[in-house]
Amino acid sequence: MRFFTALAIAASAACALAAEFTVLVGKDGGLTYEPTSVTAKVGDVIAFRFLSKNHTVTQSTFANPCEKMTTPAQGIDSGFMPVAPGATLFPQWSFTINNASAPLWFYCAQAPHCQRGMVFAINPNAEKTFDAFKANAAAGAAPSASGVSSGASPSASTTSGTTSGTAAGATPSNGASTVGRNTAGILLMVALSFVFAL
Repeated sequence: MRFFTALAIAASAACALAAEFTVLVGKDGGLTYEPTSVTAKVGDVIAFRFLSKNHTVTQSTFANPCEKMTTPAQGIDSGFMPVAPGATLFPQWSFTINNASAPLWFYCAQAPHCQRGMVFAINPNAEKTFDAFKANAAAGAAPSASGVSSGASPSASTTSGTTSGTAAGATPSNGASTVGRNTAGILLMVALSFVFAL
């Protein structure tokens, strides 16, 4: 009985730890991510919902906002997510944060969206702000076709199917199922430590 009580407590705690952020891509036909940045913790899921046109969520670096990240590891990339005019089904792509110790930077690889301010950040800080990143993008060169993220792991889904991939330093993510896998692991560790403490 104590084990099941510990498991229930652990389940409640694990669910409270992970959050899911939804970012709207191309809302109202604009060149935007809404919100433009989020503050996330390890285990949180960042889900991008593509609402118009043909955009990407491509990881870059602070110094090169409009180029795919290739070092120190390959960055993550949603690939192009086209949305037909008048669509009622919208593609979604998500990843799970594996390392929240440094900011993560993203842009739309559809030229010239990045230079026009279509950028996104996770955990920007006082040293590397979102506004400075956006200014770097506006002043930057044209996007290149090299590279894909450290600290995150991608998944893409629509109503017709799901794809997933892995990036350096990351855990594969399939939307809510990743949260379930992470929660299960946390639950098991917490429950075992609670049982052994009894």
